[in-house]
Amino acid sequence: MSHAAVSLQPTDPAGEWQAWCEDRRRAVTSPTGNLALVETRWLPAGERPDLAAAGDAQPPQVTVTALERADLVTGEPEYGLRFWDAQSPAIQHFEGIDTFPYDPAWVLEATYTPVSGARKVAFEHIRDNGGTRELVVPGDISLTVDGRDYTLSAFDDDGTLLLVFGDPTNGDSTYGAGRFLFVTHTGEGRVLLDFNRAFVPPCGFSDQYNCPMPPRQNRFHLPVEAGEKRPVFRDGFLEQH
Repeated sequence: MSHAAVSLQPTDPAGEWQAWCEDRRRAVTSPTGNLALVETRWLPAGERPDLAAAGDAQPPQVTVTALERADLVTGEPEYGLRFWDAQSPAIQHFEGIDTFPYDPAWVLEATYTPVSGARKVAFEHIRDNGGTRELVVPGDISLTVDGRDYTLSAFDDDGTLLLVFGDPTNGDSTYGAGRFLFVTHTGEGRVLLDFNRAFVPPCGFSDQYNCPMPPRQNRFHLPVEAGEKRPVFRDGFLEQH
């Protein structure tokens, strides 16, 4: 497969990618990393989290944090607690993340067209039983891959564009529910998609996450053989998914 040459390439792209892989391993195994999440506890309607009380009841390796989401039906805020165990079974049995070899052909430039206002796109989430949650999509990403034109929807993740995408490798060599990719702005109206840095979403490491799934427009027709595949565990420890 051939792609147009990409400008602004780093001096040592493969080396920087290897450092990214090492950073990913450190991140998912950290005391509040993806592998540490052992429970998400949603509170009764109207109840607010009491972090101090919840934390006092936990052993020292457990961290408790608060989270909030909108109720699917009413739109009212729901509050919950997350429990992170720095010595979780998943961390203890974690071997690493299987990845494709670095491939410069999967570093792609694309056109970015901002959309005025807070346009929202419905994303199905893995633990919502087919329900959808609307996420702000600040613009359209347009590119051509293997002769086919795509207009992708990446949502705003704390100021960074996060692409949730699918391809035919899902459920085969890669995580079944799709993968994530942070999109880099390279200039006015331009973005860079380095699929070598596509990563397994948090729900691939713990079933306590509720990850968005790729919408139809974000599903590629050909295998994206770049980036992370799946987490790997040892000693017969089975993945949650």
